[in-house]
Amino acid sequence: MPNLQLEPKQNLSSFRKIALGTWKTAYDPSVYGSMDLDVTETMEYIEQFRAKTGRKLTVTHLLARTAGAVMEEMPDANSILRWGRLYVRKQVGVFFQVAMEDPETGEIDLSGATVHDPEKMSIVELMDAFDSQVKKVRKGEDEKLESSRNLFRSLPWFLVWPILNLIGFLGYTLNLDLRLLGVPKDAFGSLMITNIGSLGLSEAYVPLVPYSRIPLLLAVGEVKDRAVVVDGEIAIRKIMRISATFDHRVLDGMHASVMARVMRQWMEHPFEHFDPIDDLSAEPAQLEAAEGEGA
Repeated sequence: MPNLQLEPKQNLSSFRKIALGTWKTAYDPSVYGSMDLDVTETMEYIEQFRAKTGRKLTVTHLLARTAGAVMEEMPDANSILRWGRLYVRKQVGVFFQVAMEDPETGEIDLSGATVHDPEKMSIVELMDAFDSQVKKVRKGEDEKLESSRNLFRSLPWFLVWPILNLIGFLGYTLNLDLRLLGVPKDAFGSLMITNIGSLGLSEAYVPLVPYSRIPLLLAVGEVKDRAVVVDGEIAIRKIMRISATFDHRVLDGMHASVMARVMRQWMEHPFEHFDPIDDLSAEPAQLEAAEGEGA
């Protein structure tokens, strides 16, 4: 069984072929951009969702579902490079960076959780999938992930780079399923999201991670009150900046414009796209827990 379900991308544009021939690795084709989203309605949606269900919905959950919609609208963005050729993934995966404390050293560490097929899930289903994975990661209960972390913790420095690249080569270039070696299947998904807003940051550009083969990374900034012009009048709105890094061999401005449009539609008009609030059911036990956490 292969690591990923793939099919070759057909009918490449002349630019795409030139881009593939220009950049040989993911170290040099980075393109950066950012967009400000008016998430005033999003924060209202989150507040109503929490009041109705008692569950701690966050911007991160909504972005995961939005990412699924983005990939549905622009499937070419859901691609990887193998042997200098583009292959379109048949499944969407969203990788989230998760901050955690190393139980042995006490140092702050970064790990991750991947949710597959977010476009097929309701918000509640996505929350269940995402939150359960994050919980396992932070508690060290993900056996394959812990096995990988322990391996790299014990490796000499000079072996880390070649082993990471070997794993990338075997898992993506050769498309081998490496679960028998302790490497999770499709560990990084289609795109990566990191919430820098939780660190009090508004903007940052995340570097491409060559061995992950991910062509798109999003850094989600802090939500801030800002004065903006709405219908010719100055108003105070809640604004969140999304900073993107993408691989120019895979994506260009045309892809970015479509993805930005879809993201703006979903995140600025949540009541039109996410689960209807009236259709949600309350979960008293979780409401009590959420209230105890200050949700």
